[in-house]
Amino acid sequence: MSEATMEKKVLSTDKAPGAVGPYSQAIMAGNLVFSSGQLPIDPETGKMPEGPIAVRAHQVFKNLQAIAQEAGATLEDVVKTTVLLADIKDFQAVNEVYAEYFKAPYPARSAFQVAALPLGADIEVEAIILTK
Repeated sequence: MSEATMEKKVLSTDKAPGAVGPYSQAIMAGNLVFSSGQLPIDPETGKMPEGPIAVRAHQVFKNLQAIAQEAGATLEDVVKTTVLLADIKDFQAVNEVYAEYFKAPYPARSAFQVAALPLGADIEVEAIILTK
């Protein structure tokens, strides 16, 4: 019996912020794309937008959208997200923004409050995307 091997491919786009450490923006394995957690960094300025959490949530989902597009997919192809929040009280505001980017059937999702996020961010989201 032979073992099947799955090729691993690094995905990268300048339409989403570059990695802030030793990791890839996303990895494609077979027809699945695993994005790294996306912080609300504007790739054009390298900074996080100011204002309410909704502003930064929009930036996170735009970054995920850019990664999906790099993989030849859209946010409709997302099958799972993980939402990390510095304050779970932001859940409802983020949920409202989330509903602007994802439509039924919604991806599976987990959401957690965490003690801290990189660069002092208050939101980070990662996704698993099914490509065609």
